[in-house]
Amino acid sequence: MNQLPPANRRRFLRNTALLGGALAAVPNPFSAAASELPIGKITVGVIGCGSVSRMYLPNLAACPHVELVSACDIIPERAKRAAEKFRIPNHYPGIAPMLTGAPFDLLVNLTDMQEHEHLNRQAIEAGKHVWSEKPIANSLAAGQELLALAQGKGLRLWGAPTVVQSPQFAFMAKTLADGTLGRVASAHASYGHLGPDWAAFFYTKGGGSLPDLGVYNLTFLTGLLGPGRSVAAMTGIVTPKRNVQGKGEVTVTEEDNAMVLLDHGNGLLSHIECGFNYFNPEDHAYTGQDHHTLSVTGRNGLMKLAGYDWGPHAVDLSTAQEPKFKRYADAKHAYVWENGASLCAECLATGKEPLFTPEHALHVVEIITAARESQVAGKHVKLSSTFKWPVVT
Repeated sequence: MNQLPPANRRRFLRNTALLGGALAAVPNPFSAAASELPIGKITVGVIGCGSVSRMYLPNLAACPHVELVSACDIIPERAKRAAEKFRIPNHYPGIAPMLTGAPFDLLVNLTDMQEHEHLNRQAIEAGKHVWSEKPIANSLAAGQELLALAQGKGLRLWGAPTVVQSPQFAFMAKTLADGTLGRVASAHASYGHLGPDWAAFFYTKGGGSLPDLGVYNLTFLTGLLGPGRSVAAMTGIVTPKRNVQGKGEVTVTEEDNAMVLLDHGNGLLSHIECGFNYFNPEDHAYTGQDHHTLSVTGRNGLMKLAGYDWGPHAVDLSTAQEPKFKRYADAKHAYVWENGASLCAECLATGKEPLFTPEHALHVVEIITAARESQVAGKHVKLSSTFKWPVVT
């Protein structure tokens, strides 16, 4: 997958999915863990068989802890195709028949982001564990209600993204914990492209560049620096009309451009920018790229992440003792952004806990809603949620 031609994320996912038979030649990312853990199977139902499922389903099929039982999509033909391709015995046109159909343990929710909250609730009420693509819910209060509902039923709820699982995150977290950068002052992260053209939900109520793109950087930086205490932000719409495949021109009602400032306490500030108007000639080249997308600066050093935090490549570090940048965490690794549901299945099967938590995901949901409130009110907005930190193995 080195040096893919310029493309938006839709084309990146599609091109990767077309590798097809080449998947058999890719090392199983779960093989090392599987050799050390007792094999238990978790039955899985996947709802949403569109673009994102083309990455998730091969990953789930490769996981020794997963037995794919059901596929579901409001376009029945998509569910049927996914079921045939991955030998899934059951497929359904909606969540109701899926939840009352063939039994399964874990729902993997890959639907439009506006649908996550109510589908997650239905699954939990039906006694299913849930892995949800971002976001878990549309507000902190709703997400906390879902989490309480799940805990009351003895169920687990998790949500994307999984960026804290990467070896690059681990290296950066350890570097900070060791005090290598000295007193940390600031951090910056950026993620953007020209915007998806295959679905309108990115641009309508409940969509936007913050829950689609900014969520990755917000998760990574709060994972490194700790929960945010307050938010100041500006958001806007640069391109008020978008052409979407199958729908024609749609009106953009959610931000396609955002700048977010976070106060982490003790003078430490971070800045995240994201948008659907960013030209990048390399775009989503996945491996081998040196584009720095995230940096953390202290009085004694600076480190920069090469590659996107959902597809990291390495970390470049400069310190007062060794000013010339040196590359770390650049070895080949098994981390991929679509591995969250598989790690949840492993957790349910073996008890091995992932580093991502629902509380962290909900903290990021609160940051996103606070950023929008800050834009409207023109003021700092205090945050009330938190999560277990530091995030360490």
